[in-house]
Amino acid sequence: DPDTPFVPSIPEDQFILVEEGDPAVIPCRTSDPDAQVTLVNSLDKPVYALYDTKQGFIGNFPAGSYTCKTVVKGVEFKSDEFLIYIIRATSQLPVEIEALKTVYKTGETIVVTCVVFDNEVVNLQWNYPGKVKEKGLIKLDDIKVPSQKLVYTLTIPEASVKDTGDYECTARHATKEVKENKKVVITVHDKGFVHLEPQFSPLEAVNLHEVKNFVVDVQ
Repeated sequence: DPDTPFVPSIPEDQFILVEEGDPAVIPCRTSDPDAQVTLVNSLDKPVYALYDTKQGFIGNFPAGSYTCKTVVKGVEFKSDEFLIYIIRATSQLPVEIEALKTVYKTGETIVVTCVVFDNEVVNLQWNYPGKVKEKGLIKLDDIKVPSQKLVYTLTIPEASVKDTGDYECTARHATKEVKENKKVVITVHDKGFVHLEPQFSPLEAVNLHEVKNFVVDVQ
């Protein structure tokens, strides 16, 4: 089609996530397999890479904006703009789950944290007793210094006994079929409680003038 030399791209194709060191494909395909196509960066300078009419330009590209150009009957055409993002993503998926405490009483706020290390882009899902009612508030902190980690925090305000159960986070790799899940068990009591464990017998004997210690563990 001389009026549309570049095959129209869908929005998802214009954002390209690439792991560090991996080749990428900039998918500006032509409707004419014999078209001469040039790749330029955001400064409009040519970028040299292998071109495949069925795929696009293939190579190791720095992060940034790229556009393809071609000329049909003396008229220059430009493709859509393609944005390449370089992400850090190890093949492994180290995940840790943390809870400040695992026993709560009604009315308190439950806080559970799931941390993903050395990966910038993951898909993380929570499963917990109050998920159906969308009771949890989720916050993400992307920490890059001194090392890369994604900190997902799940907060359950005004906890009730119904919030007792398994709290599980499942992380999925952005580009590989790798997933990892971690779980912690949270218990919510209707009210506070005290557990006493005396470390002495019901009947104790003591000599005259002897100092006797009676020890009780309180939880």
